[in-house]
Amino acid sequence: MKSKSVFDKYYKEYDAWYEKKRFVYLSELKALKKVLPKRGAKGLEIGVGTGRFASRLGVTSGVEPSRNMARIAKRRGINVKIGFGERLPYKREEFDYVIIIISLCFVKNPRKVLGEAARVLKKRGKLIIGIVDKHSFLGKFYRKKKSVFYKKARFFGVKELDGLLKKKGFDKFSYSQTIFKLPHELKKVETPRKGFGKGGFVVIACRKMS
Repeated sequence: MKSKSVFDKYYKEYDAWYEKKRFVYLSELKALKKVLPKRGAKGLEIGVGTGRFASRLGVTSGVEPSRNMARIAKRRGINVKIGFGERLPYKREEFDYVIIIISLCFVKNPRKVLGEAARVLKKRGKLIIGIVDKHSFLGKFYRKKKSVFYKKARFFGVKELDGLLKKKGFDKFSYSQTIFKLPHELKKVETPRKGFGKGGFVVIACRKMS
């Protein structure tokens, strides 16, 4: 899964970023909330980090390789297991939905992570993935900037990721996009729009076929 050493070392900086870029964080949350299943569904976040998203989305379980990040997520009420997305420490068909927010660009084997997500999802369960679109202005900005987190990231385009998901047995795709300005230019929470191609952050929701 994601590089444990970088996130263990800079976990405080990672968590503080969401305070500094509050409107980015709240805009992404707004887009994700639109596709969440109804209350009562059992969810898992792969790469839960410090629990920033899971705690606000009602996701109670998470897997995370960084112990420093996991400690913060636990304080936010998340039941965290130390582990990697390529080998999830959960039973087959245990969850109603799985979310992966940004983390997919940091994993060593994205195909295996998606396969594991399919394994732990119930039949017709929902997978929700949030990505920085490789082909968007934001994807190009982060790739050029090469921050301590993103310098080794592998960004995905929506169509590329769709292809991987279809091979893992997912269908019923929907798309929502947000972040239409650079993070430092954002002065309010943005309203998500359907589709992709203009927003820097794209939410892909799909269903496990069987």
